[in-house]
Formats: sequence, structure tokens, C-alpha cells
Amino acid sequence: MFHTLWHPTRHGGMSRTVMAALWRLSRQVPLRRNGAGLVGPLAMVTVVAMWTGTVIVGWALIYWPHMPDAFSLTSGLEPTEHGGPVDALYVSLVTVSTLGLGDIAPAEPWLRVVAPLEALVGFALLTATVSWVLEIYPAITRRRALALRLSQLERNAPSPSQLESPLGAAILENLADEVARISIDFLQFAESYYFHEGEDHTSLAAKAPYAVDLAERGTESQHAELQLAAALLTMALEDLATVLDERFLHCGGSPRDVYQAYAKDHSRGPLLAVDHSG
Repeated sequence: MFHTLWHPTRHGGMSRTVMAALWRLSRQVPLRRNGAGLVGPLAMVTVVAMWTGTVIVGWALIYWPHMPDAFSLTSGLEPTEHGGPVDALYVSLVTVSTLGLGDIAPAEPWLRVVAPLEALVGFALLTATVSWVLEIYPAITRRRALALRLSQLERNAPSPSQLESPLGAAILENLADEVARISIDFLQFAESYYFHEGEDHTSLAAKAPYAVDLAERGTESQHAELQLAAALLTMALEDLATVLDERFLHCGGSPRDVYQAYAKDHSRGPLLAVDHSG
């Protein structure tokens, strides 16, 4: 949970491993477009279930060696029949969910302190889950908004004279800002990569090569303002390609090669041989 939610660069967490494994599995199994879009949300549910399961099992391992002697049971329960691992899991589940049924309750002083701590962890788990959802989906929205912006420019097909106007330089500069934000999103919310983008006008994987084309066109211009804006966009695209390659694709090559690999990895075509374990 710490590495997923609070570590600045999101290194070392199990969430990335779980989501990458489910992503690779989805790429191996032919899915309809709607089914592919569920991979990311289902992976998040799987990660939250993993968090919950490890908390429950961890506390159950604390309770189990001390059952039933260190616990008080209601009159209807036989102590000799309620000292196994299932009962330890039951106590842990009831505690972490803050239900507090009271039929099996800790009696030893130190256990009476440990059990409320588990309830606090359960509350933190719920808060962490909500926070994670609220963090990831805005990052996905920013990525799709940038893709839509690039799609609109591509469909408009700006002419050389339009691109060399002051408005063209402003457009490229704004695109550079948005690309930089996407780089930060992939660094801080790496799990957002494993949400299938589709292949339409809201897919950054499909539209990123057009951003490279725009930067190259601006670089070839004779206007200093447009050249500067194009240089900023080129650097932003190179930084984003570096993040994608180092974090997810591991394919090497130029930024255009990385974006082509990115597009293939988010398509529903043949699986591209990339390593997501890093």
C-alpha cells in the first residue's frame, strides 16, 4: 500500500507486479473490445483483494497460537472446538471489517490492544482504496484528453502556413506542457498504464506518433518561435518515451520506435514481446 499510494516514484510495490501479470494475461487471451477495457478495473479489484487478504491472514497468524486460551467465547461456543486457523481467520476478518460481533473476543491485555490496531488498519485500507481510485482515474482522463486533442489536430490537418502562425507555436507549447504532465502521471501513477486505451481518438497510444510528426514539422520551420515550441515538444516527447521504455516496454530505440511499441502493446492485435516486470 505504501509503495502504491505514497512512494513518489512507485517502485517496488506488489501492485505493479499483479497488474502487469494480468495485463500480459489479457494480451494472451483474445478479448472483445469491451472486455479489454475491464482489464484495468479488474486488476485494481485484484490488488485491493490482495491487500485485504494479506492483512487478514497476517493478523490471523498472530491470533492463532493463542487460541482459545487468550480469548473469551460466548456461552454457546465450546473452547475446544474454536481454536483452529479458521477461527483465527474469522476473528481477523470480523476485526478488520470493524464488525465487532463479540462472540470471540480477546481477553489477554496485549491482544486487547492488538485487535483495535487491526481495526485501524482496516479503516486505513478502506481509505487507501478510495484514494487510489481517486488518484488513478484523473491521470487516465488527462491521457485521454491529450489523445483527443491530438486527434482533433490530426483531423483538422493544419497547413504549413497555419502551423507557422503564432497560434501554431502556442499549440505546440501547450502540447509540450500536457505531454510533460503525462510523464509525471506515468511516474507517480504507474498502474494507470494497465488500463486499455482502445484504438480510437481517445487513445494516446494511437495518437502519440502524430505528436512526433508535429514536433518534426515545427523543427523544420524557419520561424524561431515555432522552432522553440517544437523543441520543447520534442524534449517532452523524448522524456515520455524514456519513461514508457524504462518502466513498461523495455524495447529501446528512438522515441518513435517506443511509441510504436506503445501502440502495439495497447492494441488488440498480436502480442508484442515486451517485458513489464521492470
